[in-house]
Amino acid sequence: MPGKQQSFKGNKSYLPSKPYTVCGNEMTWRKSWAKNWDDVKYCSDACRKAAPRKGNQ
Repeated sequence: MPGKQQSFKGNKSYLPSKPYTVCGNEMTWRKSWAKNWDDVKYCSDACRKAAPRKGNQ
C-alpha cells in the first residue's frame, strides 16, 4: 500500500525507548507508562532494591 504511514502493528522498533536509570537496560515504551514515562526508573523489584539509597551509608 503506497503512501501508507508506518505504525506500531506489533513492531516495537517504532516505539520510543530509553535506558533504565539504575541498571542501564533498555526499556521500551508501554501504554501503561504513558502518564509517567519520565518517572519509570526500575525494571524489576530486584533492580529497585539494588538502587543506591539517599542517606544510607
